[in-house]
Amino acid sequence: MSADKSTSWSYAEDLPAEDDVLMRARERSFELGVTPIGRGVGAALTVLAAASKAQTAVEIGTGAGVSGVCLLRGLGPQAVLTTIDVDVEHLRAAREAFLESGSPANRTRTISGRAGDVLPRLTDAAYDLVFIDADKPSLPGYVDQAIRLLKSSGILIINDALDKDRVANPAARDASTTVLRQVGRSIRDDDRLASAMLPTGDGLLVAVKK
Repeated sequence: MSADKSTSWSYAEDLPAEDDVLMRARERSFELGVTPIGRGVGAALTVLAAASKAQTAVEIGTGAGVSGVCLLRGLGPQAVLTTIDVDVEHLRAAREAFLESGSPANRTRTISGRAGDVLPRLTDAAYDLVFIDADKPSLPGYVDQAIRLLKSSGILIINDALDKDRVANPAARDASTTVLRQVGRSIRDDDRLASAMLPTGDGLLVAVKK
């Protein structure tokens, strides 16, 4: 990346403004040892959720609620976000963030459990948006489930899809990077999907189910 592009990228990432609700959610994230999404990713999630006009959304990997708040701010007033995390402390922090954001309790459904166990119990073709920000080894299975869950024209979003720039480096062959490369190619080559890699944050892989 040239110096100018690096400067532009940093400018774009820092441009979105955040309020006290998101800043407190970030503080809780750090207290829990969770790395929250960046401001650029948060803004992108809000825009994608709003543009999709989603009424039903699933989040795999709740964290402390930063991404959930960003999604809720883009979703319509009647939309429902289902968010899944194995750690009950993460879910507790997320519920606090959702409450502080002014989101009514009936707009969120927090589920404690392993996503690999929870996702198969969700209804086929019932969701407009799926956001994945969870353990990389399980990503292929999460993607398969997400495609099953999405309605036609539903949107799939995968965070950290460039794995801190390692995906683009052929010499990087650790397990998580290899999985992300494989997932990126499989989504690119899937005739059911139209996809694009956005260089926001550590990479957002976005796909729409045809």
